[in-house]
Amino acid sequence: MVDNTSTKTSTDTITLPWASDFHCHLRQGAMMETVTPMVEQGGVRTVLAMPNLTPPLTTAQMAVDYGKALKLLAPSVHFILTLYLNPDLTPEEINKAAASGITAVKMYPSGVTTNSDWGVVDLKMYYRTFQAMQDNNMVLCLHGECPSDAEKGICILNAEERFLDTLRELHKDFPRLRIVLEHATTKAAVECVRSLGDTVGCTITAHHLFITVDDWAGQPHHFCKPVAKFPSDRDALREVVMSGHPRFFLGSDSAPHPRKAKQGDKPAAGVFTTPILIPLMATLFEKLGCLDKLEGFISTNGRAFYQLPVINSVNSEPITLIRSAAKVPDAFDVKGMESEGETVVPFMSGKELAWKIKTS
Repeated sequence: MVDNTSTKTSTDTITLPWASDFHCHLRQGAMMETVTPMVEQGGVRTVLAMPNLTPPLTTAQMAVDYGKALKLLAPSVHFILTLYLNPDLTPEEINKAAASGITAVKMYPSGVTTNSDWGVVDLKMYYRTFQAMQDNNMVLCLHGECPSDAEKGICILNAEERFLDTLRELHKDFPRLRIVLEHATTKAAVECVRSLGDTVGCTITAHHLFITVDDWAGQPHHFCKPVAKFPSDRDALREVVMSGHPRFFLGSDSAPHPRKAKQGDKPAAGVFTTPILIPLMATLFEKLGCLDKLEGFISTNGRAFYQLPVINSVNSEPITLIRSAAKVPDAFDVKGMESEGETVVPFMSGKELAWKIKTS
């Protein structure tokens, strides 16, 4: 039985455990140094770090080294490390990764999003790797889209729905393998995950709970992959989090890019929510009338799926949100590049949230 008793709310405060973000891009170089310390600022102390760097994290040692670099920037944060699924990721390397404490492997279909050029073309060639992951109790995280293909009638608006048969097949072939469908955006994806067994979970981002296709068409800072879909899809995402379904949980897919990359001729895919994540969630959950489901979504559900200890008021200090109109900054300077005027623009920049994290 899951203990959700650690949340305390009043008219003007919410006290709950530090959150867990099960999908976050922390980048490398100057951007990594900028955004990694913001994880805790946003109310999170457990984060699953994505491996699509340049070059991608394809070996256990690369992931371990990346984790050490992140830890130097945010010592209080628990970083869950991942590997990038690629032809060199053998069962032997999976065994080594599991022994090194690496939790998950991320699958990107080739070419669908940022730094996915090394991605997967045919999942069948990885079945020995998936078997090793299942044997080692690791998690397979799926970027659940098919590459666009005009001849097959696949585009960014139906790429997720067309991928769902692959999810069903993987679950059938590896029933004990824990699989996460990442950043779901459609009613079809919600219904698919709900229909499958307990070893299939699903992350939902903050921004996909807010926006639809109208909000990113012509607005590059709302453009991400997978793209936000129709109002009926957003409503389905909202309904499942309002229900408190235990296999749906927060994965922000916070993905920072320099302003010039977002506003260029071909905008980079990614929405940046890390520094405002939990106040953003509290603002939305209050609007939806389901603040009682907030802790489950931002912590308990995901931690249970990833088999991490439950965080509560007994074994961890809480965070407190206070009701206070808080303006989201227009942009954040990228460390070391201030003289060049390089910034990263957050989601809802310049707008007000209803809640902020109380600082000591």
